[in-house]
Amino acid sequence: MDTAGTHRQTFGQTEINWDKLDKTKFYVVGAGIFSGVTVALYPISVVKTRMQVASHDAVERSAVSVIKGLLKTDGIPGLYRGFGTVVTGAIPTRVIFLTALETTKVAAYKTVEPFKLSEPTKAAIANGAAGMMASLCTQAVFVPVDVVSQRLMVQGYSGHASYTGGLDVVRKVIKADGIRGLYRGFGLSVITYSPSSAVWWASYGASQRFIWRHLDDGIAAPSGRNIVLVQAAGGIIAGATASCITTPLDTIKTRLQVMGQENRPSARQVVRNLIAEDGWTGFYRGLGPRFVSMSAWGTSMILAYEYLKRMCSKDE
Repeated sequence: MDTAGTHRQTFGQTEINWDKLDKTKFYVVGAGIFSGVTVALYPISVVKTRMQVASHDAVERSAVSVIKGLLKTDGIPGLYRGFGTVVTGAIPTRVIFLTALETTKVAAYKTVEPFKLSEPTKAAIANGAAGMMASLCTQAVFVPVDVVSQRLMVQGYSGHASYTGGLDVVRKVIKADGIRGLYRGFGLSVITYSPSSAVWWASYGASQRFIWRHLDDGIAAPSGRNIVLVQAAGGIIAGATASCITTPLDTIKTRLQVMGQENRPSARQVVRNLIAEDGWTGFYRGLGPRFVSMSAWGTSMILAYEYLKRMCSKDE
């Protein structure tokens, strides 16, 4: 029996390619679905960001203490600082990301198809290339949104400035540094998010094929329940892999983006400060929330994404 062909056929029954999608419905419905997921998981990002920028003598340095502090001072709204900025910027960012992701994935898979590689390896290469390209294409929009939202997340915390809203952040950043202030940490964002996106999508694509290889009986079509379980497992594996690899760069990037003009450090100074304060473990500040964030975001987003693709597939 051609097991490789059988696994390709099985996975083909779960995969919906770009050319099979109703693009208008995909973008409109997708904006609503992903906004809903963002509402549910946004507080994790706030907690992670605060942990990464906490000074050495800060009282609130654990996830629990950060949450308690936010609830005590601001109530539930405190867990959604910067949310409006993120949602506003997320729509164009996701349109660019998903378009680049799907089109690059198709092209990359065609490129590696002639090579005698295993299905998980082909999937890892194609998905990894697609994830990196999609991330690179979105950075011009994403970085300013990231700078503004993260400043709102940490305002008033551990010595950071306070703002009246997203526009106030933009005005003060431009006044202090010009437009380039909105792109602070751009290089590190590219270095952090592009490999992270590549690792995430490569791990997701490869782990799905690997799991199907062990589940597939070669006879029955995969059930809806099994498809969802495999996709969820792939999202968790991808989140764990990407968070462990990219947390140090994310910590450095976050610190650079939230510092004001008066005490702005260089990337080298941030590295030195982290080592001085906590040793090499300082680079993994917020690893727990980042792991939970990437796994929860990744799994929720990928399930929503795969559901969206099924929902928007064209009738044959």
